[in-house]
Amino acid sequence: MNFSCKPFYNETYKKPDLVDNNLSRSAKKLHKKLFFITKKGFAIGHQDATSYGIGWKHDDSFREPKSDIKELTDDYPAIFGFDIGHLELGKKHNLDTVYFNTITDLIVDAHKKGGLITISWHPDNPSSKGSSWDTSPAVIDIIGNGSHKEEYNLWIERVAEFIKSLKFKGKEIPILFRPFHEMNGNWFWWGNSSSNALEYIRLWRETVTLLRDKYNLHNLLYVYSPNKLNQIEDYMKYYPGDDYVDIFGIDIYDFNDTENYANSLVNDINLVRNIATEKNKLYGLTETGLDQINTDNWFTQVLFPNIENSGISWVLFWRNARKSHHYIPYVGHKNAEDFKRFSKLPQTLFLKEINQD
Repeated sequence: MNFSCKPFYNETYKKPDLVDNNLSRSAKKLHKKLFFITKKGFAIGHQDATSYGIGWKHDDSFREPKSDIKELTDDYPAIFGFDIGHLELGKKHNLDTVYFNTITDLIVDAHKKGGLITISWHPDNPSSKGSSWDTSPAVIDIIGNGSHKEEYNLWIERVAEFIKSLKFKGKEIPILFRPFHEMNGNWFWWGNSSSNALEYIRLWRETVTLLRDKYNLHNLLYVYSPNKLNQIEDYMKYYPGDDYVDIFGIDIYDFNDTENYANSLVNDINLVRNIATEKNKLYGLTETGLDQINTDNWFTQVLFPNIENSGISWVLFWRNARKSHHYIPYVGHKNAEDFKRFSKLPQTLFLKEINQD
């Protein structure tokens, strides 16, 4: 996918309306790359793909970053997911005990290899000092002139400094930034049991404005990703607006209920596709998976048939924390061979495939 000898915008890839009018060229290239990925299939992503896996954690002794996906397929994922929760607190490692200097090294390495980077953020509750999952109301305290606004501004400053430090050959690495996800659920302090839609929208807009306009971050594409929808739920209820969102997403997990999961994939992604198409925006399956993957042939027979022709740019599987909590098979897993078959399908694009001209 080499665009260097062609006009950047053309009849196929028309100039999109993006959040940042001063978006870096590398971030524009990231958007364009995702657009053309959808013409071939969808990029495969994995959260914390090179940070840790089943039975290992990255350290400086590794000659090359490990990956449970690479162990199975001899290729890395195309999308590398990272989380910066606890960066806001000034800590040296994130909420999953991965050091931020390690995250920096792994992001640079992934980018150098041609991988795409997505960053989520699980910040602590600024009002209660609990975790992201402490649902004490907090949004009202950090929007406008809220009682914790000054503290939140410091958090954003720390986030901005970190993202600005992510460079390769002197240029800032483009990032798919996905903050405050699953806001329609009731498990985060920014979720629907702790704030209302107007408060959430203001939080998102003020955050974007600080990052883009105050701290001059121009390498971010902003991704809006609610959780799977209940029957009458409105995907757009918390939508910050076209001027504040670049890419649509949705998080859908299989909780050992294959039929419900398959129906959600079809119905919810179709709804997102219709909205995204109308607004000329890309969209992805921003989190998914089946914890421990105990359903036989889950990748080829449950997931793939329901996303094969969905038009998503990427699918991100959640993290491999341990044998009791993982979303990608490891060597010897009952679904390892199924994942290998999944990886060989023409539409499932791993690192080597997204970098073929």
